[in-house]
Amino acid sequence: MRNYERDGVIPPAERTVSGYRRYTAVHAAALRAYLALVPAHGYATAGDVMRAVAAGEPDAALRAIDASHAQLLRDRETLDGVEAAAHLLAGSPPSQPASGPQLPIGALAHRLGVRPATLRKWERAGILRPVRDRATRQRVYRAEDVRDAELAHLLRRGGYLLRHIAAVVEQVRTAGGTEHLADLLHTWRARHAARARAMLTAAARLDEYLRVLDPGEAPAGG
Repeated sequence: MRNYERDGVIPPAERTVSGYRRYTAVHAAALRAYLALVPAHGYATAGDVMRAVAAGEPDAALRAIDASHAQLLRDRETLDGVEAAAHLLAGSPPSQPASGPQLPIGALAHRLGVRPATLRKWERAGILRPVRDRATRQRVYRAEDVRDAELAHLLRRGGYLLRHIAAVVEQVRTAGGTEHLADLLHTWRARHAARARAMLTAAARLDEYLRVLDPGEAPAGG
């Protein structure tokens, strides 16, 4: 509890005359909210949300939650794309190359929320294979490169090593060895489902905490 108080995820506790901390229903609600936010949004976002609430900035807290929901949706869309690629790999490869916009390194880095240096590192690890513009010699990422980068970003957040990610991406590129990829996709979908359920619980706990802080707030839609 002292650590939570120090980190600003629960309000400061009042002290008794003898110096002991006194925790109230507000602290209990804050703790329930924080512990529910962690599995739903991660430690960093959970802390940001609780500190924003403590600072009287609920909009900032809700914006952080919105960003987390958007990232989960993006991860689901990435898995959809990889799963579609796995189905293609199980049959005949398409006769035409994938179509789509070609992105420079800065645009792709911005899309993923990483630095260009990270993309160059992934390239050295064999994860990405951008082509070079003939005139400028700058890296250009095609649709399949963007797909590989999205998959790499997803796996990296899951704690996978670069050499593991390179192997998985290679499975997406080639026509063989998709069984491991299918298992990985199944695992990730299960994790996303669990996280989505955790988000529902976290939303309820945070709402309870906000109502404890402001008992006069009208119910949503009321």
